[in-house]
Amino acid sequence: MDALALVCKILAGCDAPWWIAGGWALDLHRGESYRAHQDIDVAVLRRDQHSLRQFLSGWSLSKRAHGLQQPWMESEQLELPIHEVHAERNGTRLEFLLNEASETHWLFRRDLSISLPLSAMSRRSIGGIPYLCPPVVLLYKAKNPRSKDQDDFEQTLPTLQPADRLWLAQALEVCHPGHAWLRSL
Repeated sequence: MDALALVCKILAGCDAPWWIAGGWALDLHRGESYRAHQDIDVAVLRRDQHSLRQFLSGWSLSKRAHGLQQPWMESEQLELPIHEVHAERNGTRLEFLLNEASETHWLFRRDLSISLPLSAMSRRSIGGIPYLCPPVVLLYKAKNPRSKDQDDFEQTLPTLQPADRLWLAQALEVCHPGHAWLRSL
C-alpha cells in the first residue's frame, strides 16, 4: 500500500475533518504526481486537536515548537505558534498541521487577516480524498520558496481557476508584497 493510501486508511475513522496538505495536495488537485515527496502533511483545524488526540490514543504524540520536538502532554491545549504535531506508532509516522479557523472561515496563521470560507478551503480528489485547496497550499509555500515549491507553483498555476488566482494574488500582496509569483498570477 502506498504512503498516501495508508494515511487515508488510518484517518478514515477520525471524526475531525482532515485534509491532505503540502505537495501531495497539489498532486491530488492536478490528478498526477511529477515529483517524489518526503512525507505527507495532514491539515486539521486547531479547534479539533482534542478529537484528533483522542483518535490517536495509543500513538506517541509530540509537538514541534521553536525548532524542538517535545512530548504533547495529554491535557495540553496547543496554541500558536505551535502548529505541528507528530504521531508515531509501529514505525508509522504522521505529521499534522494545525490550522486556524473562526466559526466559518479558515485563517492564515501567519496573518490572521487573510481568510477563506471553510467551504472553499476543502477539495476532494477524484478518488474522494480530502485535500487543502491549491491557493492555500501555495500561500504557505510562498514564504521562502525552495526549488520544489517553485516547481509546485509552476506545475499548478495552469490548473488554477480565476477565483483561485485572484485570492492567491490578494493574499500574497498582503503578506509578501512584490512576491515573484504575482507576475504570473
